[in-house]
Amino acid sequence: MTEHYDVIVLGAGAAGLMCAATAGYQGHSVLVLDHANKPGKKILMSGGGRCNFTNLNTTPAHFTSANPHFCKSALNRYSPWHFLELVERHGVEHVEKAPGQLFCAGSSKEILQVLLTECDWAGAEVRLNTSVTHVNDRPVAGADGGEGQGADPALVASAADGFRLRTAGGELHARRLVVATGGLSIPTLGAGPFGYRLAERFGLTVLPTRAGLVPFTLQPADKAWLAELAGVSAEVAAEAGGRRFQEPLLITHRGLSGPAMLQVSSFWRPGDEVAVDWLPALADPAAALRQARAEQPAAGVEKWLRGFFSQRLAATLAEHFGWRGPLQHQSNERLAQIAAVLKGWRFKPAGTEGYRTAEVTLGGLDTDAVSSKTFEAKAVPGLFFIGEVLDVSGELGGFNFQWAWASAHAAGLAL
Repeated sequence: MTEHYDVIVLGAGAAGLMCAATAGYQGHSVLVLDHANKPGKKILMSGGGRCNFTNLNTTPAHFTSANPHFCKSALNRYSPWHFLELVERHGVEHVEKAPGQLFCAGSSKEILQVLLTECDWAGAEVRLNTSVTHVNDRPVAGADGGEGQGADPALVASAADGFRLRTAGGELHARRLVVATGGLSIPTLGAGPFGYRLAERFGLTVLPTRAGLVPFTLQPADKAWLAELAGVSAEVAAEAGGRRFQEPLLITHRGLSGPAMLQVSSFWRPGDEVAVDWLPALADPAAALRQARAEQPAAGVEKWLRGFFSQRLAATLAEHFGWRGPLQHQSNERLAQIAAVLKGWRFKPAGTEGYRTAEVTLGGLDTDAVSSKTFEAKAVPGLFFIGEVLDVSGELGGFNFQWAWASAHAAGLAL
């Protein structure tokens, strides 16, 4: 026996739950499906368990896409203040850790509970442990991680009669189908290519994907001297792909992480270098070194570096770059060379840690195939795509959650 709904949402994550609640409040019968055993797993682990649920400074400039204009409409119509009002209405206490970055004062569970409560109030059902194997009697090729089989014209034509989904629990039918299955980031939480393969089966273009907001791995030579500093952090300015971010850098056993590295990783390309300014707050280190030489001629470069870094990092930088001897023995030219390294150290990453630890997936469904106002596929009426499955990726700091809320709200109103 087939169960019938007005709307079926695939994916019980941030975007999926938000869309389901919004659609439910419009009077639609809504079912959310997810193959996982728990909803909102990515919400729960985000922000160190406290969920950086939005950023008050959200603008389209904080997002990357082949079409940078696509995100504007949804972001303008559902702002961070809208979601903040929802959070506060549910009594969730929050803190602003950095300018604009809002976190739960308690636990990420509170944001998930807000969404689940909203779904409950809106009459939207959430069904877990349910995998979709067929859509309109066609298998979703590659749903298990393999490659898709390309467009199926018959499948596209069949969408005129709605969407029949086959699951282990039986067959379902809906007039509207919303794909909120996310990207490939953190497969241990259940991420996979289902949404991309489904889009391809309907003849939609999926742009190449890669890991974003992800730590770098190092070449052996750099790893040899940096790995001993695992756990050490410093405020730096990092630059790659023409983008510069002043954030903390964290040295790990595997490479370089922390917000500075995660941010530039989304703009870095294999084979390129990453530039690191170790002293972003100091405009002219050479002048500062000359002044230190005049005031403390017997002191070494390492001692001067301790005024900016931990003792471990100061010692390692001085040792690795050969900055030995008292300042009084350093010529102006030598001090200029030291300053140049501190302001513009460059390294070529071996790669990144990949989807295993990436916070987002870059690329995805080509936004040219989707309406920026309704998120409905232009060539397949009734089929909607929201959230990370689309080729829209935000910077670190709550922007990706705001995209989930905004895109989901726009689609939920249009269903």
